[in-house]
Amino acid sequence: MQFIPQSISDVFVIEPKVHGDHRGYFVETFRQDKFEAAVGYKINFVQDNESKSLKGVLRGLHFQLAPHAQSKLVRVIEGSVLDVAVDIRKGSPTFGQHVAVELSGDNKKQMFIPRGFAHGFVVLTDTATFAYKVDNYSSPECDRGLAFDDKALNINWQLDSQSLLLSEKDTKQPLLAELSDCFDYDINYYA
Repeated sequence: MQFIPQSISDVFVIEPKVHGDHRGYFVETFRQDKFEAAVGYKINFVQDNESKSLKGVLRGLHFQLAPHAQSKLVRVIEGSVLDVAVDIRKGSPTFGQHVAVELSGDNKKQMFIPRGFAHGFVVLTDTATFAYKVDNYSSPECDRGLAFDDKALNINWQLDSQSLLLSEKDTKQPLLAELSDCFDYDINYYA
């Protein structure tokens, strides 16, 4: 398992070792000791989630505020998505910047999105099955979002905006400049 730091500190792409032969494949998708050694702190995933979506479905950009802030370890089981993490830690040298990585059932890559980031993805294939672990329980009262199409974020979602399928909630999220609920770069949200 290889942990590859991204252009924004604390975000990692994980490339697991795939063992394959004529029968199929085996891949270790998570190992606590290697994960904690790579990220540099203890993490306790408490909930697994899975979604299946059609091509053009864009889910995000989502995050949860403290005390229910969440880190996510995301991967695609089938299909392909463009996965995006946006730094929303006020005071961060990379505030408002993003990391975008194609995750697929074929490449088996995963992305770790720490607390303090908004997260979203768009489906690039006919369908995609998306799975992720979170280190805090979902909390509707702490649930927040960020406009996926905020020009200040400059995210290339790789699909024509007319072909995107969004929830009503995701069409009404605030711009980064309007975001009153953010994280503070100097606070340790893992303490």
